[in-house]
Amino acid sequence: MTITKRELVMLVASKTGMTQSDVFRIVESAFDTLTQTLVRGGRWELRDFGVFEVKRRAARVGRNPRTGEQVPVSRRTVVSFKPGKMMKEKVAAGTGDGGDSPSI
Repeated sequence: MTITKRELVMLVASKTGMTQSDVFRIVESAFDTLTQTLVRGGRWELRDFGVFEVKRRAARVGRNPRTGEQVPVSRRTVVSFKPGKMMKEKVAAGTGDGGDSPSI
């Protein structure tokens, strides 16, 4: 199952009693702040949820899976997410509402 930003806004609005437009602005601001922090090389830590950070991958030699030919892979910067302890435990235990709709 996938949850979209729109669905997230609707879920938070119904759970908090806030308007969807207010929740949308909050969600957008949070995502923008997260992105800008990562662009500057920072790290975003949400206790018990997880950590977003930027990692640098070294250049290496890869292989084309179709031909087996060696292919150079250049150095690059990627975003990494490491789940927090509580999230790991809940996902491993399968705790949730058990339905198709996500809950907050």
